[in-house]
Amino acid sequence: MMHEEGYIEVTGGRVWYQLFNKNSANTPVIILHGGPGSSSYSLEGLQALQADRPVILYDQLGCGRSDRPNDQSLWQLDRFVEELALVREALKLDEVHILGHSWGTTLAAAYYLTKPSGVKSVIFSSPCLSAPRWEQDQIENLKTLPKEIQETIKRCEETGTTDSEEFKAAIHEFNKRFVCRVESDPEWIKKGSCYRNPEIYNIMWGPSEFSVKGNLKSFDCTSRLNEISCPTLFTCGRYDEATPASTEYFSTLVASGKIHIFENSAHMPYFEEKEEYLQVMGNFLKTIDSN
Repeated sequence: MMHEEGYIEVTGGRVWYQLFNKNSANTPVIILHGGPGSSSYSLEGLQALQADRPVILYDQLGCGRSDRPNDQSLWQLDRFVEELALVREALKLDEVHILGHSWGTTLAAAYYLTKPSGVKSVIFSSPCLSAPRWEQDQIENLKTLPKEIQETIKRCEETGTTDSEEFKAAIHEFNKRFVCRVESDPEWIKKGSCYRNPEIYNIMWGPSEFSVKGNLKSFDCTSRLNEISCPTLFTCGRYDEATPASTEYFSTLVASGKIHIFENSAHMPYFEEKEEYLQVMGNFLKTIDSN
């Protein structure tokens, strides 16, 4: 199958993309990675969706294989929304499905609410559609961890020592429960970490997962989810930091909202339950294309 890759000019620099199965007549799906400031690296398994359609993966500006301009004013939600519009335009994606994961769902929602044409469906995978609600959920999640881990995280946040080894060890325990519940290949993780840009995460979110101090602090689009009129799928893991309760709540606000929970996953079902994830996504997209 046809695979191309290259760069697209956007505000502030160039973003790197991959396009799989270009010549398929079915509606393409564009994948929006998490972060902010991670990359499409850990989602590369989703290229398997090319069995039915074109698949586009791209690294948002500032991370992955895209340009890394040294300009902090670029790290704003609106610019990422504009970037997505430019990627669509450059690749002539007149009709498109959008699959966002984690921060990618924040971006997907903000983009959809600009009322672009030709969006056939949206998949919110492990959604963050309200920063205040996410923060609240993490406070609740933390309470399920051993007391000393809770105290370490709280202390390091208060003293600004979130880059200390003890904070990293405490976060590791949190991650084992709420981010990824299967052992992943350390080499794979090591390779992925060079694609991240912690500065973007810090500016937009903050120094840690648990308290939003960045410019996304007040992001909350729940009151506008009723404006989504295309078929919409909400998914998360049973143990996800994007909690099943919040994910379900979001799904009730969209007229055509469906929900699927991956029973053996946390925040990375595309890795933790790869086959089921691909099946659920693939079936949802096929159903829409056949209507």
